[in-house]
Amino acid sequence: MPQSPSLLAHLVRLTLLLCLVALGSPPSDAARKQLTVEDQYEIGLKYLKRASYAKALETFNRIRNYHRDDPLSVKAELAIADVYFKKSEWDQARLAYEDFMRMHPRHPDLDYVIYRIGLTLYRKAPSVAARDQTWTRQAVNTWRGFEAKFPESAYREEAAVKLEECRERLARKELLVARFYERREAWPAVEGRTRGLLGSYPASRYAPESYFLLAQARAWQGDAEQAGAALERLGELDPTQAERAQGVIDRISAEVALEASLEGDGA
Repeated sequence: MPQSPSLLAHLVRLTLLLCLVALGSPPSDAARKQLTVEDQYEIGLKYLKRASYAKALETFNRIRNYHRDDPLSVKAELAIADVYFKKSEWDQARLAYEDFMRMHPRHPDLDYVIYRIGLTLYRKAPSVAARDQTWTRQAVNTWRGFEAKFPESAYREEAAVKLEECRERLARKELLVARFYERREAWPAVEGRTRGLLGSYPASRYAPESYFLLAQARAWQGDAEQAGAALERLGELDPTQAERAQGVIDRISAEVALEASLEGDGA
């Protein structure tokens, strides 16, 4: 039974597509004319899967630039960002995802795009809290509110886990700075850092130690009432640590009172 011209054309395109990918070379202009936009898009995906990133970029860029009225042009735009992400070119990937979001603010894959933008920032950020955490802060800003905005997203749990990791890293950064000031007995600075940590990350695992440092800072500044309030909050989180901390605060308060008494006698 003779085959229809459309079926033969499809078989020719399919054979050409498979040969091109197997050879690892982009199609010539003559060969490309035999391919539909969908065929070219599939070639780009296969290049991407095989880590032939230069060829994948060339293919997706051609679809985007020469077939703007085709729905696959939009998918090619997103694929370009994915290529940069696969190459670990985080800045290029982020810019490409941001461009996509700006051009297609109601796209159904917007949750994926925002998740990936945050992930490019997360990948750039140092995991050691003592280092500059600018990228971590930007990742937190990107993922903040993700669950509420995309409650059905397949990336909701992953984003939540990484968001929590970033928050903990930033909390630890604040705690390290507070400890730095503690060693220098710069108590107003200790208070500022611990209050900032507790205000921004109240559920952090570093909250108990922060309340202890805050209690010490207030005690050294002669504010027994506020020191006691910090200890009370510490007791709600960690009663055992609060009991040990109470002895430290009592000694600080006694030392501060003695110094004040001596200064009064000297006057």
